[in-house]
Parts: sequence; structure tokens; C-alpha cells
Amino acid sequence: MSTTYQPKKKKRARTHGFLKRKLSANGRNVLLRRRRKGRSRIAL
Repeated sequence: MSTTYQPKKKKRARTHGFLKRKLSANGRNVLLRRRRKGRSRIAL
């Protein structure tokens, strides 16, 4: 079996990061929910 997960910090940030979340309405809702819940880290 081959290894499939080859982590890259830049790719992860570009896909799941704060700026990406800010772009879409759904992403902004995610940030809002996480702020409301009191997460120490809102986005990557």
C-alpha cells in the first residue's frame, strides 16, 4: 500500500486557511461559529 498523505504547509493554508475562509459566505459562517464557540484557533 502506498502512502497517500504528503503534507505541505502552504497547500494546507491555502486550502483551509483564514484567507480562504474569508472569501466565501460559508467560510465566514465557519469563522463566526468558531468565534462564538470560543475556539483558541479560528482557522489554520
